[in-house]
Amino acid sequence: MAEDARGYEGVGARGPRPRRAVPAELPGLVEVLAEAFDDDPLACYLFPPAGVRRRGLRRFFRLQLRRLLAGAGQVWTTEDLLGAALWVPPVAERPASLRDLWALAPVLVDLLAGGRPTVALRLLADVERARPTEPHWYLATLGTAPRAQGRGIGSTLLQAVLARLDAEGLPAYLESSKERNVPFYARHGFEIVGEARAKDDPLTLWLMWRSPRPGPLG
Repeated sequence: MAEDARGYEGVGARGPRPRRAVPAELPGLVEVLAEAFDDDPLACYLFPPAGVRRRGLRRFFRLQLRRLLAGAGQVWTTEDLLGAALWVPPVAERPASLRDLWALAPVLVDLLAGGRPTVALRLLADVERARPTEPHWYLATLGTAPRAQGRGIGSTLLQAVLARLDAEGLPAYLESSKERNVPFYARHGFEIVGEARAKDDPLTLWLMWRSPRPGPLG
């Protein structure tokens, strides 16, 4: 699940520099991600009313970030906190994800207010069953503030981890709920390995896998 691919264009010499986030930055990152995902198809499906959606996203990202920052996961951002990439290593317990059934308990009231809890939970269960069993790094969330799109923040945050995964020979996995973002992820080496579809809505999630890229010879 990711936000508008227009925020992911190439990074120049003066582009944003990625760094690991710290717990004190959690409130700012919650707001950035809630704003970034306000028009995300999966978020709109789970929380159709706009007011409910923003509240539910804030609660959800607060939970997700807390677990990652306190555990073995990695949260990458920039100095101005205009984007974030949330990664889970193979050996870590996965954090809350909008695709995780158990993670939705803290936002259940918002999910119920969305009006389709049963079919929504069925979709999330399908996505969970499709997750690869091979050890991999999981990109749980990638988002950029809409006002910062076009600055290369998304690409920068991705490459901060992908370059290391290539060096270590490790794969990565993600789910994208925006079709227009699929080509962007493909440019970074991800390939579609499956789809998950809602039973009562055109919503589709593209399941994407990235094998490590070999480094230059010599």
